[in-house]
Amino acid sequence: MTESLEPSSHQSHPARAGRLTPSGAAMVKEVRDHWYWRPNWRPGRSFYTWHIVFPNDPVLTDLHAAYQGLVGSLPGISPVPVQWLHLTLQGIGFADKVPQADLDPIIEAAQRRLEHFRPFEIKLGPAVVDVESLQLPVSPVDRLRRLRTQLRAAVTDVWGRDSVPELPELYPHVSLGYWNRPAPAEPLRQRVNALSGGIARTEVAHVTLINLNRDQAQYEWTTYATLPLGEPPPHAPATRPPGAGASPSSIGADS
Repeated sequence: MTESLEPSSHQSHPARAGRLTPSGAAMVKEVRDHWYWRPNWRPGRSFYTWHIVFPNDPVLTDLHAAYQGLVGSLPGISPVPVQWLHLTLQGIGFADKVPQADLDPIIEAAQRRLEHFRPFEIKLGPAVVDVESLQLPVSPVDRLRRLRTQLRAAVTDVWGRDSVPELPELYPHVSLGYWNRPAPAEPLRQRVNALSGGIARTEVAHVTLINLNRDQAQYEWTTYATLPLGEPPPHAPATRPPGAGASPSSIGADS
């Protein structure tokens, strides 16, 4: 199944790895357009990937609102609507390459591995200028990396170790917007530092398997499964919304 497991579009671009200082600030000289088509992506194609999403989270809603003055003042940025805020963890594969007969066992393996992974608090912000996005660094980094490791291991439980390619180190973040044209980074950084919307803390109690697309120059998804942290696997399958996978979510909160 090696062909099926391909990196997620925005997490695993080679330029993403190793660009962050220990403080989380991206020291880039120029930002670039995020929305070019990555290898193997094309209109109409979607991707199964584990994310942390924030449906109806008042903390994230307030933090998103606090940054809208800054986001609205920046040139060349495509803002992320509040319902599409997300933290990328681990890709599985393109939806046209991953059969449900494999996907459901991967979910079950993840449920088993997350049984003893307790919910935890994360801190988001303040915003920094990255090469392709305005993003909120998220900590604790080590705990989020351990969470990703468990999700990767669930894939190897089903497909075998050789089916999971090495990906760049995870630098957890939530993007507030993506740059849509090249520009010098320093003027953007100065404005971000002057107009920061601050930080926030919230709890991570679930991970979500989504079917992600980027057809509209925006990351949108449908939810395939939501798994709780720190709970034993139920006898029933993982929670799935009615009609999962049918069309992009258009509700007022994330899928």
